[in-house]
Amino acid sequence: MNVNFKKYPILSFANSVENLRLLPIDQLPKLCIELREYLLDVVSVSLGHFASGLGVIEITVALHYIYNTPFDNLLWDIGHQAYPHKILTGRIKQISSIRKKNGLHAFPCREESEYDTLSVGHSSTSISAGLGMSIAANKEGKNRKTICVIGDGAMTAGMAFEAMNHAGVIKSNLLVILNDNKMSISKNVGALHRHLKNLRQLMSIKNYKKILYLFKKQFLRKNKNIKNNFFSFNSIFSNLGFKYLGPFDGHDVFFIISILKKIKDKKGPYLLHLVTKKGKGYLPAELNPVKWHAISPRKLSVSQFLSYSDVFGSWLCEVAEFDKKLIAITPAMCEGSGMSKFARLFPNQYFDVAIAEQHAVTFAAGFAISGYKPVVAIYSTFLQRAYDQLIHDVALQKLSILFAIDRSGIVGNDGQTHQGIFDLAYLRCIPGIVIMTPSNENECRQMLYTGYMHNDGPSVVRYPKGNGIGTLLLPMNKIPLGKSLIKRIGKRIAILNFGVLLKNAVFAADNLNATLVDMRFVKPLDQHMILKLSYKHKFFVTLEEGIISGGAGSSVNEFLMIKKIFLPVLNIGLPDAFIPQGTQEEIRHDYQLDEEGIYKQIFSWLIK
Repeated sequence: MNVNFKKYPILSFANSVENLRLLPIDQLPKLCIELREYLLDVVSVSLGHFASGLGVIEITVALHYIYNTPFDNLLWDIGHQAYPHKILTGRIKQISSIRKKNGLHAFPCREESEYDTLSVGHSSTSISAGLGMSIAANKEGKNRKTICVIGDGAMTAGMAFEAMNHAGVIKSNLLVILNDNKMSISKNVGALHRHLKNLRQLMSIKNYKKILYLFKKQFLRKNKNIKNNFFSFNSIFSNLGFKYLGPFDGHDVFFIISILKKIKDKKGPYLLHLVTKKGKGYLPAELNPVKWHAISPRKLSVSQFLSYSDVFGSWLCEVAEFDKKLIAITPAMCEGSGMSKFARLFPNQYFDVAIAEQHAVTFAAGFAISGYKPVVAIYSTFLQRAYDQLIHDVALQKLSILFAIDRSGIVGNDGQTHQGIFDLAYLRCIPGIVIMTPSNENECRQMLYTGYMHNDGPSVVRYPKGNGIGTLLLPMNKIPLGKSLIKRIGKRIAILNFGVLLKNAVFAADNLNATLVDMRFVKPLDQHMILKLSYKHKFFVTLEEGIISGGAGSSVNEFLMIKKIFLPVLNIGLPDAFIPQGTQEEIRHDYQLDEEGIYKQIFSWLIK
């Protein structure tokens, strides 16, 4: 995408950090205006993460203006806010391809640019990696700087505090910029949020002018013996060993540059607290940053079918009406998980624990031990972060907790960090767990109820991102554990489907005259059905939207081998690779998981 020179004259020139640093400082506010307008133009067409980038325009410009990137290490936590960074680091012509197939990555990615120091996508990794890089830089002895930009939402995760706890003792030269916009994806919660709010109160007009005057008087005169406690205000960060500066206006590019100049050559860990507005410059996003966190096709169009998240949310409300023991827990994914209505109607049974997946799972364990019925709503890719807690604190103790795993399978445009393709493989090996894979909305509803009513260990219902197929939702009934359903009776070939690819398998079953079975349960596996099918079929095909290695198909293979049933089996799913971005339809087509692809895979395998 070419930049309109007449509309964006300064941005057209500052299309690289080298050119950016050639600009006179008085041109930077104009550059910020153009960059914000350009981002609005681009994202409204390309879609993607929106409000976060608008909020860090001035910070991004100031960082690249003062620091010698990419020699200096600049790390963005999560990366929702990195679109301006990509634009200023030589990718302005490709920015319209972001999150699209073969386009720019949705987040900073080391394979994409030398300016992307750390590949990110999950929360709260920047300070840990930055600390390692800063220590390495000290050993290197080339005066390389390390800067981490982390939001107040990401700061709620334990990993960020683990890193700060370490950094405060190591005393390495590290700058952490806290981008405080009072948000994560949802509204922030917790004691840290309250602490930051107290610090932000210092930014009243009266106090801000006083701070600015004293800052200029003491800091800008190069007084090397600044009393750090003047700027600390008894912040949690100063008590962890960081030299705390702030809070300051994160949209004043001149002020940010002046303070960065002075911090740049200081020794030890610093934390610069900058207050920003998510969605800055676009009024709808400023007023509703949750809605405008990202622009997606779903926001721009209305589907005739419910999404799986909506099915979960409505089910949750329905159960809460008759069971006051239900406790719903989410690690900062209220809106995405379809829990907004539940949170409003049942506030005493709802807990948002912030971006703290490990805590969410063990927190649920505490409720289960106390006789409650916890439901943990979590995305597949984020449950990875709480794997030990699921094993050690839940499954080992046979606690009855339902895990509603959203965004399982191919997620699409957010790319390889967010694809929910590993859950079946990493969950299947856990003793005592029940794993269910619905093929439609009603199956999802019934499985949620089945898992909730299961009282002998943890249960999992894994369902995809996006809308269902229009199946009628029926009254809730428990499904017998491990019970599959035959959808079509054929000859020679038995297709064993796990999950939402069932509708895509119908074409292959019809054209190959194959038996089609909706297995529904990965664990416990319907062994009786497999034995029954093995008597009348010569070939088995397993189908799942997940990684093949160790997945649902592997469970079928293992059972056949232990029973000495020597039937050829084709496992269809995703290969041993990280799956790139693209729409769900594009990825299913590329990996032959659409109707035609499934048919071709089976047909080609049969004739070999």
